[in-house]
Amino acid sequence: MTQQRDYYEVLGVERRASGAQIADAYRKLAIKCHPDKNPGNNEAADRFKEAARAFEVLADSDLRARYDRYGHAGLQGQQQHEFNDLSDIFEAFGDMFGGSGLGGGGKRRGNRASQGRDVFCTITLSLLEAARGASTAVVFNRHESCSDCDGSGAKRGTKPVACEYCGGRGQVIQSAGVFRLQTTCPACQGAGRVIREKCPTCAGAGLTEERVERHVTIPAGVDRDVRVRLAGEGDPGGNGGPPGDCYCVIEVENHPFLTREGRELHCEVPITFSQAALGATVEVPTLDGPKPLQIAKGTQGGDVVRVRGLGMPEVRGRGIGDLHVHVHVEVPRSLSPRAEELLRELAAEEQKAVSPKRSSFFSRLSEYFQPTEPEENTA
Repeated sequence: MTQQRDYYEVLGVERRASGAQIADAYRKLAIKCHPDKNPGNNEAADRFKEAARAFEVLADSDLRARYDRYGHAGLQGQQQHEFNDLSDIFEAFGDMFGGSGLGGGGKRRGNRASQGRDVFCTITLSLLEAARGASTAVVFNRHESCSDCDGSGAKRGTKPVACEYCGGRGQVIQSAGVFRLQTTCPACQGAGRVIREKCPTCAGAGLTEERVERHVTIPAGVDRDVRVRLAGEGDPGGNGGPPGDCYCVIEVENHPFLTREGRELHCEVPITFSQAALGATVEVPTLDGPKPLQIAKGTQGGDVVRVRGLGMPEVRGRGIGDLHVHVHVEVPRSLSPRAEELLRELAAEEQKAVSPKRSSFFSRLSEYFQPTEPEENTA
């Protein structure tokens, strides 16, 4: 496995470099290693990709902070671009290249339609609701278009104006020798327009946070950490893009008697010594309340009685699990005089009629600890 180089070393900047210095270093390195300048040079292509990975992390304040603290290990699990070929880089950072020989298509990233962010909420269910399914209301926060400015971000009665720095294009072109670099306009951040007077309600963002209530249907058999998707109920998209989704994360409360393992349910039921020896009908907890269960004669402590069809349903409708009743034989801590008398009679009876299994155990135990006779020396 090839060891990854330090991203600051890749771009040739110090760890305290500003965002502008990082962007400038990346542009210079990208021009130097660009495939159009180095046809057939695989090493230059690899450095071009390496620089793109480094810039993606160091240009993002959150990713950079994580990288500074934990190194490459801190980026595991973070969603990043997979720069498998050069077209992936142009798609991700196309606004940094433009003009002759540097590709990028001249598209304005700031004006591209983008999908809105997903939002999340939590739904807490009882075990019975998780087993039977539920229909419930959920409340969550999401951003919506500001009603005072209709999403423009400009104060009522005014409108955004074309950016004078880029002429409304959202990008500016800089010369670098025989090449030209097309970069996002620093004045309008690629939007192509600026707001002179911001809307006081949304502070120019064009969005306000709203509390929304929706109805959601939970399928039978869901388990904790399952996510139910409400399509299109997330934040609005940018520049006419589709909205994000709302994901309802399921939490299931602990049941006082039942525990769950997938679609199987388990419970513990205490019985007396006489019930275990003679057999009995006892009540056991189920999702539908107490139900009678026949305990067989001679049941031992720790035995498990399986009751089919009283577990949890599969969320995809592929059957129902079972209920596993774990039998616990309780030994009384105190006895009435009559109970003690009966148990003493039972003990006396057991000494007269020892079961074969019990007899075998004590016989083997006696033989194991019986001293052996020393062998005689015939020499």
